[in-house]
Amino acid sequence: MITWQTMSRSLALVAATAVAIIYGVTFTIAKDVMPLHVEPFGFIVLRVFGAMLLFWLCSFFIKSEKIDWSDFARIALSAFFGVALNMLTFFKGLSMTSPISASVLMVTTPMLVLILSAIILKEKLKKLKIIGIVLGLIGTFVLITYQKDSVVKDQEMIGNFLVFVNALSYGYYLILVKKLMEKYNPFTFVKWIYTIGFLMVLPFGYNEFKQVEWSSMSNIILFDIFFIVVFSTFLTYLLNLISMKRLSPTAVSVFIYLQPLFATIFAISLGKDQLNTIKILSATLIFAGVYLVIRKK
Repeated sequence: MITWQTMSRSLALVAATAVAIIYGVTFTIAKDVMPLHVEPFGFIVLRVFGAMLLFWLCSFFIKSEKIDWSDFARIALSAFFGVALNMLTFFKGLSMTSPISASVLMVTTPMLVLILSAIILKEKLKKLKIIGIVLGLIGTFVLITYQKDSVVKDQEMIGNFLVFVNALSYGYYLILVKKLMEKYNPFTFVKWIYTIGFLMVLPFGYNEFKQVEWSSMSNIILFDIFFIVVFSTFLTYLLNLISMKRLSPTAVSVFIYLQPLFATIFAISLGKDQLNTIKILSATLIFAGVYLVIRKK
């Protein structure tokens, strides 16, 4: 017999899978737009502005609490690390590297959260977790620095490093936003995070946004932009809320590892990227490291 509880859990699993698919597809779709049609920072202005409007629109239909003035400092920090630095480094890095490399580097987020928790929250690290961190960092270093073609080596190395900075920034954002999630309904503060984040990214991307030639874009590119703003930013946040209602944080985190799978399938099927020994070796080290970091006894 199907109950509401089982239906809700099934819905949460579908939502978490959908998030992984959307993020996996995003790596290739964003590469089609950047930097040929829209420069990375200009794209960020468009993405954050669109998401900000959608979150504010939702807030009019969802009851929210009053935010204490003392919490706006944490909201501002969350906006910097979760929106501004996070998105600026990700899109700039993605425009300079491959979809597969970027998606694999994003998997380091749980490992980076553990490192930051040990530094900031003084959490103790077990031996296996330390081994996992070392393995993950070796894989990350290899993926960032190795490139056969010397012509594109510097560009891809910088791109991979920026994506890694993005993962580090997002990891710190998760620590910052945790207290806000415990105190408020997410829709109470997320609109403020994106509003402050928009003001932060605007100086970096305004000139690039002004240079966008909308009339010369094909319908496919316009749809790609729409997909990034509505699906990859706004919808994934809503789907994450659904999944977190019924699934444990550990269960939700497992779906992060589906992103490189979907990113690889999508990129290779469209001829946008290819696998090689170094990518496979780096991914193996990173996945092994993250597994040791998050595993339970």
